Amino acid sequence: MSTPLYSWGRFPRTPQRGHRCEWLDELPAHLDRVIDSHQSSLPFGNGRSYGDSCLASSDEVLQMNALDRLIGADWLAGTVRVEAGITLAAVLAVAIPKGWFLPVTPGTQFATIGGAIANDVHGKNHHVRGTFGCHVRSFGLLRQGKASITCSPSLNSELFAGTIGGLGLTGVIAWADIQLIPIRASQIDFTVQRFGNLAEFFALSAELDAQHEYSVAWVDCLAKGADTGRGVFIVGDHAQYGSLEVGQRSKLSMPVTPPVSLINNLSLSAFNNAYWRLHPSLRTQKRSRYEPFFYPLDRVLHWNRIYGRRGFQQYQCVIPDANAELAMGQLLAAIAESGQGSFLAVLKRCGDIRSPGLLSFPLPGTSLALDFPQSEALENVVFPRLDAIVRAAGGRLYPAKDAHMSGADFRQAYPAWEQLEALRDPSLMSRFWRRVIL
Repeated sequence: MSTPLYSWGRFPRTPQRGHRCEWLDELPAHLDRVIDSHQSSLPFGNGRSYGDSCLASSDEVLQMNALDRLIGADWLAGTVRVEAGITLAAVLAVAIPKGWFLPVTPGTQFATIGGAIANDVHGKNHHVRGTFGCHVRSFGLLRQGKASITCSPSLNSELFAGTIGGLGLTGVIAWADIQLIPIRASQIDFTVQRFGNLAEFFALSAELDAQHEYSVAWVDCLAKGADTGRGVFIVGDHAQYGSLEVGQRSKLSMPVTPPVSLINNLSLSAFNNAYWRLHPSLRTQKRSRYEPFFYPLDRVLHWNRIYGRRGFQQYQCVIPDANAELAMGQLLAAIAESGQGSFLAVLKRCGDIRSPGLLSFPLPGTSLALDFPQSEALENVVFPRLDAIVRAAGGRLYPAKDAHMSGADFRQAYPAWEQLEALRDPSLMSRFWRRVIL
């Protein structure tokens, strides 16, 4: 019997049975068999979605990560055609030595290309490149009982838009053509400076974002009063000289799942104070390999186990520019008062490049993301308070990270949901979509 599959946050703790497909040409018959046996399913990549958007309502998923091959590449133009189950790390492993890099990457390289499209992921350079969907040239889409079709901005354009950010509901992505960006070296030259409060973050962002490819900030989620929103600001660019080496960083591992979360108020407060003081108060230029710059948590395999058997939830929201500074101050004050949160709380500005996807998460504004150990207080006290602030500010939550959003909030924040529902393959249904729509 196959090992049960879970979402990355392990909440809701709903095991999925994976139906693995080994070869691309077997995928249509494989999909038909699973649907015939279980009525509905959902494609499942590498399980890096945090909540229930990757969980099938039937708990029977199409396990896609064996479809992980490079189909073809044009290294003069920087385009690759890959199977949907290939990870971002595997794409980088073949692209970097040729002088190319992913145009957009989230905070883990262990997501699959199919997952990156289905969740329309974004990264530290949203203000420059937009979302991942902006760089998808075409893909093959398989819908139950129908022949595979090619989708692009000019071919089956409605399904192209619906599938980008469509949470795996419009069909099964079989392969994709991705446009890469050229690099001269795989290292990152970056500038780091700590800041004392939220106003200083917005001032640094206004000054530096437009000058650099990448921009992000770590924020102390427990700081209060005049220190609310203090953190560390980082901007970076691909180095103009150096090597085209692929990351070979040694990996650590969280070997077991402890009975309770190791993240608590005491450990978090001590870490945040030390981390903030460790960074320079004056702007300091540094160089880094690409892995620690983009994927700091990937060094610890199974790091999600640190939150214990109850798992965790990530809270990621984006607030429109007009209300961002006020609402972010309110959110961070509420989080600090709760005494909960994570070591890695990420604050960043999103740009105004429009995604081709119907349900893309980013909008021109500011995004905050952090993890919370699962608890009753989280569901009954903390999240309702945060949701009210986001709602009043005209913001929205990220479906790929969500396990609690109300249907009313989702439908208000994503008015194109009706278009997606009209495009949804009736044989595909997630626990998330059932929760917020049906």
